[in-house]
Amino acid sequence: MAAEAPVDDVPWVLSAAVDAAFYQAVYPELGAGGYEAVRDYATWGWRQGRDPAPWFSAAAYLADNPDVRQAGREPLEHFLTQGRLEGRAAVPSEKAEAYRLVRARGEAPPAWRLEDLLAAAPVVSAFLEPGPRPAPVPPAPPPEPDPDEAALAGPEFDADFYLRVNPDIVAAGVDPLAHFLAAGWREGRDPALWFSIRDYQEIYPDIAQAKVNPFLHYLAAGRAEGRTARNALGFRYDILAKLRPVAERTAAAARAAGAVAAQPAEVLAEAVSLSRTGLKDLHITFSHDDYPRNFGGMQLCLQREDAEFAALGRDHLHLYPSAPWLVVRTAGEPGPLGVLLNGREVGIFTAETVAQVLRATDPRRNGARSYAVHSLLGHNADETADILEAAGMKAGFFWLHDFASLCAGFHLLRNDVEDCAAPPPGSAACGICSYGEYRARHLDEHRRLFERLDLTVVSPSEPTLALWKARAEGPARKTVVLPHARLTDAGPAPVPAESGPLRIAYLGMPAAHKGWPVFRDLTIRHGSDPRYRFLHLGARPDPALALEFHEVVVTPARPRAMLETLAALEVDAVLIWPMCRETFSFTAYEAVAAGCAVITSPESGNVAAFVSENGFGLVLPDQAALSDAVASGRLEDLARGRRAPRRYELSYSGMTADLVRQRR
Repeated sequence: MAAEAPVDDVPWVLSAAVDAAFYQAVYPELGAGGYEAVRDYATWGWRQGRDPAPWFSAAAYLADNPDVRQAGREPLEHFLTQGRLEGRAAVPSEKAEAYRLVRARGEAPPAWRLEDLLAAAPVVSAFLEPGPRPAPVPPAPPPEPDPDEAALAGPEFDADFYLRVNPDIVAAGVDPLAHFLAAGWREGRDPALWFSIRDYQEIYPDIAQAKVNPFLHYLAAGRAEGRTARNALGFRYDILAKLRPVAERTAAAARAAGAVAAQPAEVLAEAVSLSRTGLKDLHITFSHDDYPRNFGGMQLCLQREDAEFAALGRDHLHLYPSAPWLVVRTAGEPGPLGVLLNGREVGIFTAETVAQVLRATDPRRNGARSYAVHSLLGHNADETADILEAAGMKAGFFWLHDFASLCAGFHLLRNDVEDCAAPPPGSAACGICSYGEYRARHLDEHRRLFERLDLTVVSPSEPTLALWKARAEGPARKTVVLPHARLTDAGPAPVPAESGPLRIAYLGMPAAHKGWPVFRDLTIRHGSDPRYRFLHLGARPDPALALEFHEVVVTPARPRAMLETLAALEVDAVLIWPMCRETFSFTAYEAVAAGCAVITSPESGNVAAFVSENGFGLVLPDQAALSDAVASGRLEDLARGRRAPRRYELSYSGMTADLVRQRR
């Protein structure tokens, strides 16, 4: 039995993050399991190019970040504690797909997922899924803090905040102030919501060079000198500061895709032979990811589409890029495809192999066949058309879930911070945008797709279609509007028996492009105002805020989870303030169905039209008007007791299946 490692032998974040089961499986020659896998990776493994988890390539991270390599930093710990906060990307291990498929064939769940890891603050222990892994090794207890430093920092150090955003400190049971003074500030951990260690060091390089505790300096001298406690330039500045060049991200995606080993045609052919109809009756879909394993609006749409075609008795073949891409692929760029058949994973294959197997099913047979392109991200137009041609299909559907057919910046956000409305290609506006040089790629690939196929464009809303038709190039195309959901009046909504503070909620993940920073700012400015009660409903909270949180996850099994929670909490209004134009908004429909008013901006796309055309709330001109409406009390008119709200039954579309039924 190996000797137990000292508590300071390995960084705490590595003891929780290294996937020992993966490490032992892909490097069996080492015989390193449990904590020995962690120790091996931390001491020698990363230097020898070994990967610590399926989702992380140590060699790729060092190649993409020469500053980290030159500094001799271990890549995984750097990414988790610093790199991801700076917008740096992780590339999956070259061994990931083989390992994942082996586990999938044995019906074993993944040990843990990158999405869960990145949803957390710097450490990961509280977010690991069940599965074999090394036992976490707690950090060493910090030394007793210097009495003078503790006396200076203590009154303004927010211990509750520190513990919320650092669950590893909670798990270790160490004193938060002592940890911050001994190690926390060096690790970039903030002492309070109002003070940023990294901002202070970046704004004042003299402090960084002196290697003194920024918080102590601010309290002792910086405040009196007029220094600022954190960057006051706003969340858009933070996004710009972390923005990585599209070329860099595309190159990383190509390397990851090139490292994926494709499987032989026999594997796919065997799965086809066991399908419902042997692909005689077939529906094919294309999107940017593996929809059963990921969460989001498009993924839920595909899950409903899968269920609808199963009800029609058809096989459903779903194709997605095995490695995630930010943009469409061009000829020559590697792009093995992940394949799902009737919702189950089959494996990874080249586009040529998929076409070969489809051709062998004899598309001339008298069967029912259809297809829908939900996203071309990670796909190549000619490969996609070749696959459909092999299946004997030309006429099909192209969904507008986003605006990737107009620009590589599929949210139409210039540099990820400002709506651009898709100006003419080659315009000066495109010249100052990070996505500008990749716009031609997207326009060319989509143009090629429409030239080779007979596509009907399907939009979930009229505003989305209107913008697309005004900006899309090429000849006129067939179009149709099919909302993802519809409302049916179901009578008056319940009104609270007693008046109280106005309940204002944010729904979903705390993401910048969905408007979380705007809501966050409101809660900070007005959280103590007795007229308001702010709530967050979603899959995970923002640990930095001491905000009322209710966990709500919408799934195919619980499609009404958000609606029911809103109604149960008697929420008055929901803030939907996205940075980008929404093509559709499930949260807006869920809010209205539950009897809530919606507060939004003119830049929200379909949300603004939905609200203004139906009188479902307020469309305020900008963030200043929103802040004024809160401060003045104007929003109190949205209280349920004042506006006699209605409730609605929410019904979901069958997606492409509805369109196929209409053509029968």
